Amino acid sequence: MTELRPAGSRLGDRYAVPSGWQVATLVERRAESPTAMTLVLDVPGWPGHLAGQHLDLRLTAPDGYTAERSYSLASGPTAAGSGQVEVTVQRVRGGEVSPYLVDQFPPGSAIEVRGPIGGWFVWDPASDAGTPVLLLAGGSGLVPVMAMVRARRQAGDRTPFRLIYSVRTSEDRLYTKELEQLVARGDGFEASTIFTRAVSLTALRGPRRLTDSELASWGWPAELEPRVYVCGPTGFVEAVSRMVVAQGHDPARVRTERFGPAGD
Repeated sequence: MTELRPAGSRLGDRYAVPSGWQVATLVERRAESPTAMTLVLDVPGWPGHLAGQHLDLRLTAPDGYTAERSYSLASGPTAAGSGQVEVTVQRVRGGEVSPYLVDQFPPGSAIEVRGPIGGWFVWDPASDAGTPVLLLAGGSGLVPVMAMVRARRQAGDRTPFRLIYSVRTSEDRLYTKELEQLVARGDGFEASTIFTRAVSLTALRGPRRLTDSELASWGWPAELEPRVYVCGPTGFVEAVSRMVVAQGHDPARVRTERFGPAGD
């Protein structure tokens, strides 16, 4: 396998950066779980983004081989020229890119970025405030919806938010302390976590997938016409979206984003 790595501080000199690509620098790494790392990137001239958008990262090997991957932006919205953005990368076993970014990518290294990308799976407190929001996340699908939670906090917004987070085990959880602190604020943000493989000692239910009754109990009733965001592996998104619609939610108010198991 070709060794992928950042091309170094002279990346912009070695390669003509195509339209839309620019050089970013890793300024901080922050572990979120044993297999996930948040990368803080300094992107000069960043045009700003909305919560729920993503960007592309590109690594280049010494022989010119390149690999591109898309990652959701974890940071809340930023204005044009703000500079720093965050992505949270989950290591995929046998992957080509994610193991390097999670385990080896050192601060000070350069990497190419392109974005922001996407305009459908977004929440903007400037235009969407007030309407209840239901966030349904599976695994690392929490990343873009966490950006929405952070957008709400940044804006000092009190739009009612409910998050249902499905994850395999307690060790796989992301942003655990931050979510606990946000719930403790008591400003209309609620969160429920379910485990599908192994439960923590304090769990109130056994390991299983989200059920219709749990969705009805922890989510918003369809009569309130909430905005619904579903993100995670394809199987999770398809199953949960069907449940949401079956409970009477308008499909036009349900926005989905999915990723396949082969991505890294």
